[in-house]
Amino acid sequence: MMKRLPLTPLMMCGVLLTGCVPESDNTAEKPAEVLAKATGDPSDCLLLVWSNQKQRQPEFDRDHDFVEGGAISCATGTSASQFDAAISTLREAAKSGNKARLLQEVGLPLLYIDADGNRREIEDRKEVEAVFDEIFDPSMIEVLQGLDLSRMSVAKDEGGYFELGAIWLVVDRDGGRPRLMTVNRQALDEALETARDQADRNHGQPVPFD
Repeated sequence: MMKRLPLTPLMMCGVLLTGCVPESDNTAEKPAEVLAKATGDPSDCLLLVWSNQKQRQPEFDRDHDFVEGGAISCATGTSASQFDAAISTLREAAKSGNKARLLQEVGLPLLYIDADGNRREIEDRKEVEAVFDEIFDPSMIEVLQGLDLSRMSVAKDEGGYFELGAIWLVVDRDGGRPRLMTVNRQALDEALETARDQADRNHGQPVPFD
């Protein structure tokens, strides 16, 4: 007679699936419903991102997930729509000339790197306000006014950045909205120099400063 093998916890999970899955909040969307909204490989990073968001924009996120450096969702842990919202707010705040609006988008501690490469972590919002004109000088404001999701690059587990790292947007939780966490004047000067060199190589034809 064949002996009956005892069920291991893993085997029990397969037999009694509902008993191995924790109950979810009635108001939260079930994982199966998240999967139903996505296409492609179930391991897609977007699935994990969406599972941490109450409001989602699946079509926009899929269409805009890939930028220079890879997929936004895989590199940053949030979606393209969240970056787009933060970028739009920063851009409009910079255009308005309203310091308070811009300060609302700054995360703490803010890492500020000056033109000489000196690094300063500013942990107090009042201190950011005190040196606002140094950090957000006309050249940096011009960069903020021209921010666009299509011009963003990403670095794995670091965030999204513009102009060789002059501006960094970083997410503090999966699926969340990024905030302005680094302003690097040294990187901006390098980006400006690169743009000038490109213009010279193009026989003086102006090169768009992205």
